[in-house]
Amino acid sequence: MTDNDKQEVIHEAHAEELHNISKLWLLPIVAIFIGAWLVYYQISNRGQEITIYFSSAEGLEPGKTRIKTRHVDIGTVTAIQLRKNSPGVVVTARINQDETHLLREDTNLWIVTPRITLSGVSGLSTILSGPFIELTPGMSGKEQFTFEGLEDPPVTPAGTPGLHVTLNSDDEFAYKEGDPIIYKGLQVGQIEDIYFNLEERVVYYNAFIEAPYNQLITSNTRFWDTSGVRLELGAEGLMIHTGTVETLLTNGVTFGIPEGLSQGDTIQQRAYFDIHASQTDANARRYKHKARFALMIEDSVRGLKVGAPVEYRGLPIGEVEQINVVTEQKPGLLEEGYKIPIIIAIFPGMASFEDSPEGVQWVNEQITLWIQKGLRATLETGNIITGGQYVDLQNYENLESIEITKSSGLPVIPTISNEFAQLTQKISSILNKVNELPFESLAQNLNQTLQQLHTTAKTFEQSGQEINQLLQQTQEQALISQLNDALHALEVLANTYSGHSQTNAGINELLLEFQALMLELKPVLQRLNETPSSLVFPIETGQSDTLPRAKRN
Repeated sequence: MTDNDKQEVIHEAHAEELHNISKLWLLPIVAIFIGAWLVYYQISNRGQEITIYFSSAEGLEPGKTRIKTRHVDIGTVTAIQLRKNSPGVVVTARINQDETHLLREDTNLWIVTPRITLSGVSGLSTILSGPFIELTPGMSGKEQFTFEGLEDPPVTPAGTPGLHVTLNSDDEFAYKEGDPIIYKGLQVGQIEDIYFNLEERVVYYNAFIEAPYNQLITSNTRFWDTSGVRLELGAEGLMIHTGTVETLLTNGVTFGIPEGLSQGDTIQQRAYFDIHASQTDANARRYKHKARFALMIEDSVRGLKVGAPVEYRGLPIGEVEQINVVTEQKPGLLEEGYKIPIIIAIFPGMASFEDSPEGVQWVNEQITLWIQKGLRATLETGNIITGGQYVDLQNYENLESIEITKSSGLPVIPTISNEFAQLTQKISSILNKVNELPFESLAQNLNQTLQQLHTTAKTFEQSGQEINQLLQQTQEQALISQLNDALHALEVLANTYSGHSQTNAGINELLLEFQALMLELKPVLQRLNETPSSLVFPIETGQSDTLPRAKRN
């Protein structure tokens, strides 16, 4: 067969598309689909990753430490590492997908460990199980996945019904987080956090009043300190203030509405209140309007304090605001004639007038009129023991009318010294006169007089000794004379009874006669001894004794 014949036999090939798919391809397709679904399921159900910044990760362990809310597990810590460029640690955790709605802008997280505070003991369960992270759900509508962890648990959990208020104080007393707010012995709230304003030099306290006690907070509410035991020594004497047992150990704040004020409008949102030092101070601050006056005191202001009462005829109408304020006085404090400036405030509301600008104007006009009629101010001692002073306003008669002056733009109420100061001035004047006496010359004259008296005393002493010696000699001579007389009398008596004297002879004769008489009486006495009846009946010799006979008939 030739080449031409071979070419004719070869036919042109036609390619056709194969439409049949092998069933073997279904297996990898299904596997890819299942894998993709598993990846999606794993990603969608592994939860939301969050980042928490803490100062320390003590007790936390990746894969073990749980995140809880209301004691329900909602997540797990996945990683812990140091925080870059700042102290602290970064904790990474995953929250269950079903609980991501809890992650809001105001969500709080903190590490739960055993804690012992004045309010109680908490976190004891972590002694065995270990620390965990507590989460309090937020109420904000904005989501957030990065948080600054709290060092301590929040005082008031988010969502607690009540009222937030801000308290401020520039006094020395201070509070800390968790200190109670008391109302008539019941704890109705507590201090949440503290902020110190460096520019204003004022401490602000954010506090929370729980429901339903938040309805007690009105526009006329006043807050004051009730911490521990406070002793006040003032013009009224010694006052002791105490709070509850809890505030005796810590600090505390209480509140109320001052007497004489209406309830006021209920506060519905955050408001600002001052913390007063005491209830008395809070009550005094219930008056919003005041008239201010100046006093120029010549006496001592020892015992006078800011807040001391200002009284008119024994009734309080104001208080002392400032002592020794800066004025335009030319003489300095240590120069002669310096008068101590004092600023006082008179409240129209305390003087039974309206607490309004009109009341202030009326007080200014009335005080001006009274000054012309003899109104004067004095410093009086309210308590002798404490030495506290107060300002007393009185109307005095027969005083000359004076022109009203001003100091620092305030009307000046004239002052007079009190009775004690007047007495002190009189005593001082007397002492000045005594001080002017020539004590040196008097002392010299007195010294000379004392020397002369000393010499005279010595002379009298010598004279006394001589007189004493003379008396002793005189007494001795008189005694000797008396002894001589007595001896002479004894000698005469002895001579009288001597053996050759007549007295002795007479005595001897008398004794002889007495002896003869006794010899004569001897027979008679012997017979009487033998027969005592011989003195009545005669005795016949040889006969018996005669017996009396009976009468015959």
